[in-house]
Amino acid sequence: MKAIIVEDKEYIRKGLLNLLSIIDADVEVIGECESVQEAVIVSKTCKPELVFLDINLKDGTAFDFLDQLESIDFKIIFITAYEEYALKALKIGAVDYLLKPVDVEELKIALQKVAKLTASDQKSQIAKAKQVFNNEGNHIVLSFHDSYQLINLDELIYCESDKGYTTFYCSDGNKHLVSKTLKDFEDRLLEANFQRPHQSFMINMKFVDKYDKAGTIHLKNGTKIPVSSRKKESFLSSLFNWNKK
Repeated sequence: MKAIIVEDKEYIRKGLLNLLSIIDADVEVIGECESVQEAVIVSKTCKPELVFLDINLKDGTAFDFLDQLESIDFKIIFITAYEEYALKALKIGAVDYLLKPVDVEELKIALQKVAKLTASDQKSQIAKAKQVFNNEGNHIVLSFHDSYQLINLDELIYCESDKGYTTFYCSDGNKHLVSKTLKDFEDRLLEANFQRPHQSFMINMKFVDKYDKAGTIHLKNGTKIPVSSRKKESFLSSLFNWNKK
């Protein structure tokens, strides 16, 4: 694949070139850019098949660059530092990305994955990541071995965590088990008016039917969720505040 690297730090570009030569990847780097403006010009001129794309550039973001293209005719592997919001956008969007400094094994895996990715799948993933990056939409994407599952948070009743796994229970009766802890999803769910009344559960407040003073939440689908003594005060505060909305 013919590729370009869009990254504003020269040492990252050189490091990536070095790693590509080490693993003898079937990738020919035909251009390097350090800004949105340069990336637009080079991508239109060189017509790459693959773009290594940094999230934060000198004059904007990766999504500013993509917005200026009439169509995206290449595959993308995003590059990001441990910048929380950018990383969250990529995770929820289920997009392939590399963390700086780039690890050689992660690079191999990313190249293998992107080689199998269809154009339509990538287009959908990028759109979803952009939504999250811009704080749009109300969804979460679960990553499985062979697929991605889009969950509408308005239809998610609650989540239950057990021994490193989390199950998502939806209002249509479907449930989805992923090999991640509840902590991995907590920040995103809290933003969507979920609460964590117990270490093992997060609930969608819109599905709460009642709370009995014995310390149990009754959800509208009949599920009963325990409230830990440590979480009781904060949950009740959330419940009363929810009632005022």
